Amino acid sequence: MTQAPPDVADIDGDDEADRKVVEQEQAELKKFIKGLSADDIKSGNWFTKLAAHAMNTYTEKVDWQYFQERYEGVPADAIVDQRIKMAARYAALEGGLSAGAYTATVAATIGSLGGASPATVPAAVATMMVDVAFISQLQLRLAYDISVLYRVPLDVNDPEDLWKLIRVAFTIKSGEAANKTVVKAVPALVRPLVKRFYSNSALAAGKALPVVGKHLLQRNVIKIGIPLVGVPLAVLLNRYTTLFAGRHAQAVFRNEARVIELAENLSKRSQHPQLMLWVAWLVIRANAKIADDEALLMRHLVRIVRERHQLVDDELARLVDIDPAEVWRRIDAEQGDLSDILDVADRVATVDGDVNAREKAVISELRDRCCRV
Repeated sequence: MTQAPPDVADIDGDDEADRKVVEQEQAELKKFIKGLSADDIKSGNWFTKLAAHAMNTYTEKVDWQYFQERYEGVPADAIVDQRIKMAARYAALEGGLSAGAYTATVAATIGSLGGASPATVPAAVATMMVDVAFISQLQLRLAYDISVLYRVPLDVNDPEDLWKLIRVAFTIKSGEAANKTVVKAVPALVRPLVKRFYSNSALAAGKALPVVGKHLLQRNVIKIGIPLVGVPLAVLLNRYTTLFAGRHAQAVFRNEARVIELAENLSKRSQHPQLMLWVAWLVIRANAKIADDEALLMRHLVRIVRERHQLVDDELARLVDIDPAEVWRRIDAEQGDLSDILDVADRVATVDGDVNAREKAVISELRDRCCRV
């Protein structure tokens, strides 16, 4: 059974209701864990199976229309904030329920797992795997919910989109984001532990789902290996790692939503959609390095122009190096008001932050030429 997210009315529910939700999800995951072999656990292949288990039917049920029916008129930021808090509360409750499995013996058992059938997986390890699977599924679904709420399209059946969701849900890139952000957001008691949860930058190059599974299991062994971990620390770790994962997903998808909104507004206002693309690319290529937000903006600009104006510029798509003279030629060939093109240049230059000297030079030249037209 795949549960849809609780409604807003349930977000501030009482502890008993929350506990029932957590226990029901644990029961479902116990059935899933029973189907895993020791090799699945040790190799990380359990995550490959969990990703399908957690997302396939879930994404069929949960889409923008689902949220619209329940939260019509509520700004996305407000809903996202409450969903993150709700997920963190569920994670904390689950940590308390599963803390009994965290012993040094369990950590040692994981290391010795061999190629055995599901029936031979030790009960303590199976119990611990419910915790790992619960938090992993919770964070995957939370990240997906946030992408939907910010109207950032993701297709979990597309390998590239699925990997994007996984990277966002588990902050897979490097330890930099966690070290700079989460340390400021969590109590001093758990800062060193949360740092260790997110410190494995080796995962940046490993896109295979089993690699993710190994990484997540190793993170949990950190929690297990701490002497006298007890229920309070398990609760704190689950809560704050989920809070951070949610805030990270919010930052990523909210930023992408901002860029998409900018692309839509520029396309809507422009009277020269093809020229707009050339000017946007010229401003972006003013610098040797293309910022992530610039690449994202260009991708969405091209998509929206294709969808709204049925225009695909093959010449632009084939470009390796853009020649400013070609852009000036196109501008000189235009008649009438080109203020929309100047606006495009200004907005594109600021999408990744402050406008630098090279971008200013391009915009200055563009302004002179547009005023002469």
